[in-house]
Amino acid sequence: MINHNLYIEQIDTYIDPYKPVKNAIITHSHFDHAKPGHENVLATKETIEIMKIRYGKNCAKNFQALRYNDELIINNIGIKLIPAGHILGSSQVLISNKKNRILITGDFKTTNDKSCICFEESKCDLLITEATFGLPIFKHPNPIKEIKKLTNEIERKENRTFLVGAYSLGKSQRLLSLLREVGYDETVYIHGALKNICDFYVKSGIFLGNYDHVKNKNEKDLINKIIIAPPSSIRGNWANRFINKKICLASGWMTIKQRIKQSNIEIPLVISDHSDWYELTNNILNSQAKNVWVTHGREDALTYWCKENSIGSKPLRLVNREEGN
Repeated sequence: MINHNLYIEQIDTYIDPYKPVKNAIITHSHFDHAKPGHENVLATKETIEIMKIRYGKNCAKNFQALRYNDELIINNIGIKLIPAGHILGSSQVLISNKKNRILITGDFKTTNDKSCICFEESKCDLLITEATFGLPIFKHPNPIKEIKKLTNEIERKENRTFLVGAYSLGKSQRLLSLLREVGYDETVYIHGALKNICDFYVKSGIFLGNYDHVKNKNEKDLINKIIIAPPSSIRGNWANRFINKKICLASGWMTIKQRIKQSNIEIPLVISDHSDWYELTNNILNSQAKNVWVTHGREDALTYWCKENSIGSKPLRLVNREEGN
C-alpha cells in the first residue's frame, strides 16, 4: 500500500511530502513535515489551523479536517488519524485494507503532556517509526523534575533574567504548561515569534497562564523573570539587550554534555517532544508489528535492535527531515 517515500499509490497521496504535491496527509505542523503549496491537505483541525497561521490561509488549495479515530475510506483504503502526543494536533496515520494495517507514527512521544492530546497505541502489521532519539543512551527524565530546575534557580533570587530557548511551536507552549503545573504563576515573557501560536493554544483550551510580549519591557522589569524565545534568538543579537542573563535550553539533546558546552548553556532542561529509546522500542513491541521501517534519526541502532528481537526492519533515510528536539 505504501512505498519508501511514504506514497500511497492507490489513492495518489503522500504523507508529509517535502515538496508540493496533489494530495498530502500532514501528521503535524512543524516546518519539516508541513510544507505549503499542496493542492489538497488532509490533517487534524489543529494542524490545519497552525499551518494557516504559519504560512497564510491560502497555503493549500483545499483542506479537509479529520477527527481523531474517525475513518475516511478512499478507493477501499481506510485512513485514520490517531493522537501522536508530539504537539497540538499531531497525529499518527493508520492506513488499512482488508489484508494489512500500516501505521506511520510521524513524530511522537508517549509521555503525558497537558499541552496536547496524549499518544494512543495501535496494533499494526507494518510500523513506520521515527527514531530521533534512537540510541540506548537516551532516556528522558521526568519533565516535572526538569522544569523545577528552572523554578528552583529563580527562587534563589540572584537577580538574573532567565532566557529559555525553545521551539516556537510545541516546546514553548509545553514549557508554559509545565510551569503552571508546578505552581509557577508569574507572568512569563515571550519572543514575538511565539505569540500567535500561544494564542491559538489558549483558544484551543490549553492552559498556559499569563504570558506577555517581552518587546516593551525594561531590563529591571525582567529580573528573576522567565523569557521564552526560539533557540536561534537566545544565541543571536536579539539576546544582547539582556545584560544579566542566564541561558537555558529545553531539548532532548541536553542529555549530551558536549552540546551543553558548545552552546554555553547554564541550565540544560532535558525536555523532549520525541520518544526516547525506551519509548521507541516499547512502542514497537506494543504495536505487534511484524515489520518496522525507520524513517529518520538514529536508524541503524533501531533496525539492529529489531533484528535482534526477530522483527523485520529497514531504514528509510527520508530527506528533508530536521533533527528535532
